[in-house]
Amino acid sequence: MTRSVAYTSSPLLASKTPVWRSKLIVAGIALGFLGLAGRAAWVQVFGNDFFQRQGEVRFGRTLELPANRGRILDRNGLLLATSVPAPSIWAIPEDVERDKAKLQQLAKLLEMPLADLNKKLENEDKTFVWVKRQVDESAAKEIAALNLRGIHQRMEYRRQYPEGEAAAHVVGFTNVEDKGQEGMELAFEKDLAGRAGSRRVIKDRLGRVVEDVGEQSPPVDGRDLQLSVDSKVQFFAYQKLRDAVLENKARAGSVVVLDAHTGEVLALANYPSYSPGKRQNLTGEQLRNRALTDVFEPGSTMKPFTIGLAMETGRVTPQTAIQTAPGYVVIGGARISDSHAHGILTVQQVIQKSSNIGTLKIALQMQPREMWELFSGAGFGQKPQITFPGAVSGRLRPYKTWKPVEQATMSYGYGLSASLFQMARSYTVFANDGLIIPATLLKSDDRPVGTRVFSEKTAAEIRTMLQMAAGPGGTAPKAQTLGYSVGGKSGTAHKQIGKSYASNKYRSWFVGLAPIDKPRIIVAVMVDEPSAGKYFGGDVAAPVFSATVQQTLRMMGVQPDMNVKPQIVVNAVEESF
Repeated sequence: MTRSVAYTSSPLLASKTPVWRSKLIVAGIALGFLGLAGRAAWVQVFGNDFFQRQGEVRFGRTLELPANRGRILDRNGLLLATSVPAPSIWAIPEDVERDKAKLQQLAKLLEMPLADLNKKLENEDKTFVWVKRQVDESAAKEIAALNLRGIHQRMEYRRQYPEGEAAAHVVGFTNVEDKGQEGMELAFEKDLAGRAGSRRVIKDRLGRVVEDVGEQSPPVDGRDLQLSVDSKVQFFAYQKLRDAVLENKARAGSVVVLDAHTGEVLALANYPSYSPGKRQNLTGEQLRNRALTDVFEPGSTMKPFTIGLAMETGRVTPQTAIQTAPGYVVIGGARISDSHAHGILTVQQVIQKSSNIGTLKIALQMQPREMWELFSGAGFGQKPQITFPGAVSGRLRPYKTWKPVEQATMSYGYGLSASLFQMARSYTVFANDGLIIPATLLKSDDRPVGTRVFSEKTAAEIRTMLQMAAGPGGTAPKAQTLGYSVGGKSGTAHKQIGKSYASNKYRSWFVGLAPIDKPRIIVAVMVDEPSAGKYFGGDVAAPVFSATVQQTLRMMGVQPDMNVKPQIVVNAVEESF
């Protein structure tokens, strides 16, 4: 081999390369390959768990597979609450395309100011942010058509309430996370919600699912809930209550309709109400389920219990004469009076005319313990055994603390408190021949087991008195209804403000049953602070009772038990407070 001239003339090239240098280079290359191999072994074998976790943190996601929330149905299978698909809009802020025109259009479709939208998207360090939950499907389609990079959609479920404000206080509502917040939605949250499933996936940086990892856990859908409520009765009762509140310029009102045979709640409504699907700017006045949470002194509606106890113990009969003249008594320095002086009244007439004097004179023949046991047996002072949030117990003080004047006032409903729901349930005593039965908001095909409070004879005699009270010469003839016999007791009480009673604020109510001989329903009505000139329960609450009874019995297919139109006495006897 002949060397070139250039090679021989270059001192650098002509010099011999030391052997150690070439070995060093080869050794360096070898060490580099060994380091890479070691690192690869560490990453893929020895330290694999750490790097696997880091990868999952960055790209692995556990997707929740939502369960379908159970429906809420009325007793006839009509929908009171159901879930429908509702797209939700989310974004990856760092990926969002900053096209001003598209962002303005997006803000318009989401019905939010552009400034609010920009504020949600301003933190580019975030990889996920909700833009707006549960938008209309039409808006979601238009948003997708914008093809705005970084804006994504996720399908969720939104609750719908076909009966709206009429059944709002019974059904309640859920929040944006589909969790029950009020009413039966809250009371049966566990049953309705079911159990969500899960899916473990790997996502790329754009949020797209690349592959599934691990096993999927399928969701378990929630159970349907069937209530005792009849949506038609509920709607009608709510309408009549609303009309009465507005007509009498009242603050609020409540109505409860019970099936006298089963204790099922056919209707429970309050006014003011709200739309469960649109809850912006709600107030406590709208949200309160007054029929269950508000307590008041039941007044004259307690008189049938006091009189019933006296007859049950043999102290009086329906025809026993009671001297109520001169229309007032003084007990313990307190003056108690009737609205009118009646003179001698039979026990029947004491209920018919709603005489405080007659009632307390009968009550003072009994021991406080007897009255306390009766009132407790009728459910007063005890929390209703009903699966519903917020139901209150009312107040019934221990009998050992009663003074004579307190025993006297409790006999006609002052000094204790109860909710309208408790009052409605207590009247099952008279509708079921002396047995009190539990009330329920769930549909039931079984006849409930009752607890005896009065004998059948006493219950029948009280029903006759209630019929007199709701008829000509009684305190509530406006409770009469076409085709059906009715009975009941009105009540009017001054509202307690602080430690005293307001002279011009009242609660008016009526509790009754129909048809009177074989009652099928119990209806209780309360109107709070009527201010249009009328305030007696017989004038304000009884007409709501009348209309509700007639419509409900017709819907239930109950045959009329009266062939002629009852006489309506316009000038009813004013009830005593």
